[in-house]
Amino acid sequence: MPRSPRFGLLGDPDFGRLFAATALGQLGDRIIFLTLPLVAIATLHADEFQVGLLTATTTAGSLLVGLPAGAWVDRMRKRSVLIGTDLLRAAALLTIPLAWWAGLLGIRLLYAVALLHGVLTVFFDVAYVSYLPHLVGRGNLVEGNAKLSAVRSVTSIGGPAVAGPLVGLAGAPATLLAGSVGMTLSGLFAATIRRREEERPNPVSERPRLRTEITEGLRFVLHRPALRAIMFSDALFNLSLVMYQTMLLVFLERTLGLGPFGIGLVLSGMGCGALLGALTATTLARRVGQRPVIWLATLATCPLTVLMPLARPGWTLYAGAVGLAALSLGGVVRVVAQSSLQQSLTPDRLLGRMAATARFVSSGGVPLGGLLGGASGSAFGATGTLWIGASGMTLSAVPTLLWWHAARSRPSCGCSRPSGSGDGTRSVSCPACAGRP
Repeated sequence: MPRSPRFGLLGDPDFGRLFAATALGQLGDRIIFLTLPLVAIATLHADEFQVGLLTATTTAGSLLVGLPAGAWVDRMRKRSVLIGTDLLRAAALLTIPLAWWAGLLGIRLLYAVALLHGVLTVFFDVAYVSYLPHLVGRGNLVEGNAKLSAVRSVTSIGGPAVAGPLVGLAGAPATLLAGSVGMTLSGLFAATIRRREEERPNPVSERPRLRTEITEGLRFVLHRPALRAIMFSDALFNLSLVMYQTMLLVFLERTLGLGPFGIGLVLSGMGCGALLGALTATTLARRVGQRPVIWLATLATCPLTVLMPLARPGWTLYAGAVGLAALSLGGVVRVVAQSSLQQSLTPDRLLGRMAATARFVSSGGVPLGGLLGGASGSAFGATGTLWIGASGMTLSAVPTLLWWHAARSRPSCGCSRPSGSGDGTRSVSCPACAGRP
């Protein structure tokens, strides 16, 4: 593929279009991330459990369509899925400000829009992960994931910084218009990508049954130690993170007394950490090793999230914001490394099902995390829930740490030849385990 020695993948026009689409879509997504809960908290005066239920409905799509989404996406053009889901999400979000202006906005409509948005996001994310290897080639996956993570991190800074003042000036429901516009522009930019995926060799009449394809994807992921460990580590991390995030806005607004602008600044600090993680992810993966950096990033940063529940108005709030920035930094480094590993270990025809299976298991507990976060907030308060979430995120490093330790000492094929490198990569001298994690 064409690329510039100076700009790397950004010198390729089609990757540049995906880069722009990602920037606009993520800007809209970050605005939505801050604004949708604030509609419930500040506009509809929802209690802690209702906020947790909103989080659960937002993420319930992974349980409802997580597994079949992968098989469906593998049958479709990924680019078309990206365009369609962006435009449909934009239309769904538009109903909230319209209902608010008409005096019809209620918590049930908020739940319905959150659920639809979440289902569409499942299809978008599965197609996004599956599309990148087609667009940039497998040899450029780490660079491609790092650059896309960088632009997502920049928008993590800009999104809350834009949304906070807008919420203060126009109200949370009206601010969702900006998120809807970002999603629309993202879909339009994706439509300008010229490179097309190769046709599937088998016609529709010869395709296996959907259940067979789903089972094949499940078997592929569960039978590979690296993919399995990443999946279960993500499951614990995501459940704990959602518990933490569910009560974070409640803690910032009701315990610390921050307004929309102050909350936006705190979340922008998380974006700064994510940007630093994206800029350093490739270097860290090269120096530390792509595989050990997956669990090291979690252990080095997640414990710092306890600084936020310790925060009170004053300097300790800044320390808490630093802890959130560290969480984002470690999260991006981990995701870049493990996404590149997952994509490199998966054949093209299974990319959608791998992504969907991993998402189904790792994100299947996210709705439960929202409910647990709301219930925990009601029982222990927002502060206690932040402590529980911080502990769970730290412990999420255990599955990948155990896999890495086992991979260093014994090949996955069962032979007695030890691993040839400190990062768990196999020696190609054993043909039975060469290339396997």
